[in-house]
Amino acid sequence: MNDTTPRSPVLMLGMGNLLLEDEGLGVRALEILQQCYEIPPEVELLDGGTTGMGLLDDISGREHLIVLDAVQTGDPPGTLVRLAGDDVPVYFSMRISPHQLGLSDVLATLELSGEKPAEVVVLGLVPQSLEMCLELSGLIAERLGTLVEAAVTELGRLGYTLESGS
Repeated sequence: MNDTTPRSPVLMLGMGNLLLEDEGLGVRALEILQQCYEIPPEVELLDGGTTGMGLLDDISGREHLIVLDAVQTGDPPGTLVRLAGDDVPVYFSMRISPHQLGLSDVLATLELSGEKPAEVVVLGLVPQSLEMCLELSGLIAERLGTLVEAAVTELGRLGYTLESGS
């Protein structure tokens, strides 16, 4: 992004490793949003994969960061999870995958520089399996639409309406 291009105030970040079955559900949900909805220019969708500090520039200076990810809470697999406020640091301390530590480092660095998003929300599903596999487990594949709907609702809460696209 060059310096003359205004930065979208909202970044929706899909996280996960597509090689580890349900660990890639955040990226898969992001793909559905990109394919099925018209995204307003104030919202940027980004596949963060398992990147950590490489996301520093992408996240800095945003008003809102919405992270889509597999979230291990101890709830039954497929449970929809929304974390915000003080619950977000707890999510990072669970570290079910390497990218969460990197994202935690990014947010800590941005907080020190005064460029951390004003609001960070994590939306996810409790994974059923983190085995080596390119496909989502059947349960998570069935529940993925619930996560996509939660993302659309979250954007609505922020005042952005997503229209169904192609």
